[in-house]
Amino acid sequence: MSEVFISRQPLVNRQSKIIATRLTLHLESGATTREAAEALNGLAEVWPLGEKSLFVGCADAACDAGLLDWLPPENATLELHSAPFLDGAAAEFIATLKAQPLGLCLDFDAHAAQVISTGVKFRFIGFDAQSFTPAQLKVLATKTQPYGIPVAFNAESAQDFQACLEAGMTAAASWFFRTPSGTPAKALNPGQAQIVRLLNLVRKNADLKEIEAALKQDVALSYKLLRYINSAGFGLSCEIQSFRHAVTILGYEKLNKWLSLLLATASKDPMAPALMHTALTRARLMELLGHGLVDKGEYDNLFITGAFSLLDALLGVGMDQVLEAMHLPEPISDALLGRGGLYGPFLDLARACEGRDSAALSMQAGMLGLSAEALNRAHLQALAFADSMEI
Repeated sequence: MSEVFISRQPLVNRQSKIIATRLTLHLESGATTREAAEALNGLAEVWPLGEKSLFVGCADAACDAGLLDWLPPENATLELHSAPFLDGAAAEFIATLKAQPLGLCLDFDAHAAQVISTGVKFRFIGFDAQSFTPAQLKVLATKTQPYGIPVAFNAESAQDFQACLEAGMTAAASWFFRTPSGTPAKALNPGQAQIVRLLNLVRKNADLKEIEAALKQDVALSYKLLRYINSAGFGLSCEIQSFRHAVTILGYEKLNKWLSLLLATASKDPMAPALMHTALTRARLMELLGHGLVDKGEYDNLFITGAFSLLDALLGVGMDQVLEAMHLPEPISDALLGRGGLYGPFLDLARACEGRDSAALSMQAGMLGLSAEALNRAHLQALAFADSMEI
């Protein structure tokens, strides 16, 4: 059966925030762009609505007229190559684009000037950072500025990212920030250690007074915790007023999940906003994928595994050192240290959703018995959750 898998790449701006997401459609087993359009229409109810744009393009092949069967949400931007503007059906394709109020991004290539001359309006012009030098990007950004906002794709390293911004790109799409920068510290700093202490207290069901005393040592920590719990992503019907109130409403087990996010927020890394968004997406994705595959009691642990999967980059400390200070369940530690275990395949799949290898994405989904549709739905729901948690 033909399937369409979705992977993603974030567009990061100068403030290290993810301002848009680039979704890539992988057409498996001979799937057509019309089938891709059908798959996208089936995801309408879980599409992340909001201010952030979602670019949608096809891997290995240009998105042709078949994808125009999709009814895109307002924040969607269709990413197009020049090929469908130049083939035998170009006139009809161009007329359709002009007639529909679509957000469009032109992937710049040697035929870009010819495409622009058709009169089709583009909101963005996308440049592959691996195809042009920084000097070339600077010239092209200036020349194409009247025709669309310049953005870069596939900036593989921190150096590529900076070069793209200096060349005039508004944002650059890449995963370079997942790799820890600099030499890992030998231990957690005092602020990070305090959060670990608090987590350990909650995990062993310590007396409420003891936990409150630990929280009072860091007022900012208490404030941040309450903001997380009261955020849109949590979905509570009433506002939590205090830690004691949180324990009453949630219980220790659920609270442990949300306290885990605080450790990630202790980061001083300049790329922390993008790292946090990625960790949150992984966390929610793994939690959703676990439904029906593991016991309900494991859902929160899957979330924590995803949330902690970038702690080495966020905290600047080796994963071994982070886990040594914490009393985590063995399946979480096994997954984070690359030893597999119960949660390992879920983390591997979450990571595959961030790559360009469609075969690996299909294989990892197959290992968990997941269809492309089930994975794509969970993926978009997780992305919407991470957006809602940016507070």
